Amino acid sequence: MFSGKAISDDIAAHMAMPGDRIPRSAIQAARRALLDAYGVMLGATGLSEDVLPYRVLAESEVGPARLIGSLRTSSVSRAALANGALAHALDYGDTFDAGPAHPHAALVPALLALASERPSATLGELLEALALGGDLACRLSLAPVRPFEEGGWYPPPLVNLIAGAAACARFLGLDADGIRAAMGLAMVQGAFPGEIKYDASSPIRGVREAFAARGAVDAALLAANGARAFAEPLEGRAGFFAVYGGGASGEALLERLGERFYGEEVSFKPWPSCRGTHPYIEAALQLRGTVALADIDRIEAETGPIQAMLMRHDPQHAGDAKFSIPFTVATALLHGEVTLLSFTPERLADPAIRALAHKVGERCNPAWGREQAAAGSLTFHLTGGRTEAAEIAIAAGDPRRPLSDSDLDAKFARCAALATEPWSATRAQAFCSAILDGSLSTPIAELFD
Repeated sequence: MFSGKAISDDIAAHMAMPGDRIPRSAIQAARRALLDAYGVMLGATGLSEDVLPYRVLAESEVGPARLIGSLRTSSVSRAALANGALAHALDYGDTFDAGPAHPHAALVPALLALASERPSATLGELLEALALGGDLACRLSLAPVRPFEEGGWYPPPLVNLIAGAAACARFLGLDADGIRAAMGLAMVQGAFPGEIKYDASSPIRGVREAFAARGAVDAALLAANGARAFAEPLEGRAGFFAVYGGGASGEALLERLGERFYGEEVSFKPWPSCRGTHPYIEAALQLRGTVALADIDRIEAETGPIQAMLMRHDPQHAGDAKFSIPFTVATALLHGEVTLLSFTPERLADPAIRALAHKVGERCNPAWGREQAAAGSLTFHLTGGRTEAAEIAIAAGDPRRPLSDSDLDAKFARCAALATEPWSATRAQAFCSAILDGSLSTPIAELFD
């Protein structure tokens, strides 16, 4: 357990580091994260009804910040709220499997909202803040002595709030003192209870990054205007880790700080559902051509404690279905794919999908831990006693089995085509090229017009 002082000072100084010290590989990873997150948010404008209250609230204010997928604008704070609601609404954004964290879900909408405050800001400056903020979110997710969940908290937006505030403060040009102040000012705005994931009927799980993005922006703007909070927001006696994680592991938080950037180790989702369903989807697609579906007597999914919450046989809405191994496996087997259109009301009510989903049971492996968060296996028990099995040790999209830039281009195009204002394939390809290969000196305003 980390017992030293000045941990907040170290993190703040790191977040203020000169841009030329950030490795090129970390900047390239930030390009990919930016493209993926923006595409997912565009898709959510056309597919998620849960984001509408946040958009309506934002449209009630006038300001300089663009609302994603619209020509409307709002205040910076309200734009961060509305755009943040889009980021996880489709459950399609990147994930840090070891954490757990979705390190760019609040960060991208927060920084894009703040860009309206800095019209001359460049793509390079945005990517620097993304590289540092994404790394910090991952580190914060790894560092508690006691898992955040044991204290009743929900970690992804919790770590995103603090990391986002630090990254936003950096983007505004604040020094280390200002960044430390922003982290403290963010902490007093955050409360992300575990009920977010326990109430399957609640829409908050999908839109929770709205609150993290808005809080990060407000904290950075307050710090920029001279507001201050705590000297030790992270390691203080009742600071972030004491309150939420029972203390901090200095090794997890500070090891190779400035050398290892965890943004290079995120997983990009090939399917729009909870990351824990992915190995089972992949196994189902592998086995699909080897058996006749009519011959399946039952399907056994090997799970661990982390996956136990995913054995939902009767999902009532899209968000529930995205957290269902039985539903996603049945969809993959019947349709040969799991897409953004696999979670419509018609699909949820499909009797063939529901019947096959009810054949999926579990075999719990209590030895599985965080290392198996993106692992899984399926065993098909067929009529006549025959079995077929597939094991996925590392699900597709993991940095050890990464999606290529071309894969991300195609994913972006699919999402953007489903936006409220659909993008053409030509427009999508031009945007992908500008983000992944464009000059770092390009003004952000030219990219996100």
